[in-house]
Amino acid sequence: MLQHTESSQQADEQARSAKPQRSTFLLWLLSLFLCALAVKVSFVWIDEPVAFHVFGRLSSAELLATGFASVFLLGTEGVVALSLIVIRITRGHLSPFREATALACLTSICAYAINDGALKAFFGVPFPWQVVHGATHAFHLLSGNPGSSFPSGHMVIASAFAGVFIRLYRVSIVPLSALLLLAATLLVVGDWHFVSDVIAGAFVGISAGLLAGEVWLAHSK
Repeated sequence: MLQHTESSQQADEQARSAKPQRSTFLLWLLSLFLCALAVKVSFVWIDEPVAFHVFGRLSSAELLATGFASVFLLGTEGVVALSLIVIRITRGHLSPFREATALACLTSICAYAINDGALKAFFGVPFPWQVVHGATHAFHLLSGNPGSSFPSGHMVIASAFAGVFIRLYRVSIVPLSALLLLAATLLVVGDWHFVSDVIAGAFVGISAGLLAGEVWLAHSK
């Protein structure tokens, strides 16, 4: 009788925990639909006019490209993550904030690798400067490479990092959202990406960050 009661309680707890998970998944599906719609609208009506309008306007683009190149950002995250791992091994513990930082760095690196290795190669969209010089702004499915434009790798890096902190520290939502918006603006104005690139990159990165944060919370209790 006691075992039956305990089994019923466990079943009730599992049912209660499953409801928020279903709601979260449905919310993500809705976000995916809205993101796809925004990308479609931007790709058809916004990308090229904006790209031609801002082309060459940011005179410091070369300096920004050097300071915020993907290799530099990934290298910095790798060094930070490795340093925190060494501290964890030598001292036996990390503060919650340092754990979140290590998780954010590793999530960002993994999300970037998936984006460059799979998504960019699948969609095969040329960069704005290539379109300005005559390339066709279109999806060349399965004909891309890690050097393609869609989704934006820079936005994936930044958004995945931010997504972890947004999930673990809700107070960071507003400042990190503002920084992501600034990054997206610079990427478009600096001729690195189309508007649709940064929209898709932000969605991919934030999804990865939120997922990593959710899994971390589930297994750290």
